[in-house]
Amino acid sequence: MQTAKQQAESVLRHLPDNCTLEDIQYHLYVLEKISKGRKDIEDGRSFTADEAKERLASWLAN
Repeated sequence: MQTAKQQAESVLRHLPDNCTLEDIQYHLYVLEKISKGRKDIEDGRSFTADEAKERLASWLAN
């Protein structure tokens, strides 16, 4: 497992030299959201597609 610094270095290595600070921030943001999502799945905090549809339907009905 990579450290946060190693992950950031990897992102920087893969971005083009002419990228902006906004590009870097976006890619780091996406990487963090993916990591949090994977952790949620590991911890059982996720829903199947059918469960999500049911929850959305109940929210929209109210």
